[in-house]
Amino acid sequence: MNYAIPDDPESSTYRFIIVSAKRARQLQSGARSFLPTTLRKPTVSAMEEVRRGLIKWEDANLQMRLEREAAAQGQE
Repeated sequence: MNYAIPDDPESSTYRFIIVSAKRARQLQSGARSFLPTTLRKPTVSAMEEVRRGLIKWEDANLQMRLEREAAAQGQE
C-alpha cells in the first residue's frame, strides 16, 4: 500500500499518518465517509480516503517553505 497523500510534494509518510488520524477522529465522531461501504473500521476508511485523495489538507509550514524556496530561486 502506498502511504502518501497524492498531492503531497514531499510524499511524506508522517504527513499521511497525521492526516489519516485526524480524519479517523472525524469519522469516529460521526462524520460521513466518502467511501461507499461503512463496514470498515474508521482508521482503515480514513487511510483509504486519504490515499485516494478524497481528503483536503493544508500544511502552513510546507506552504511557507515552498514560497521561500521559490523566492530564493527568483533572486538568483
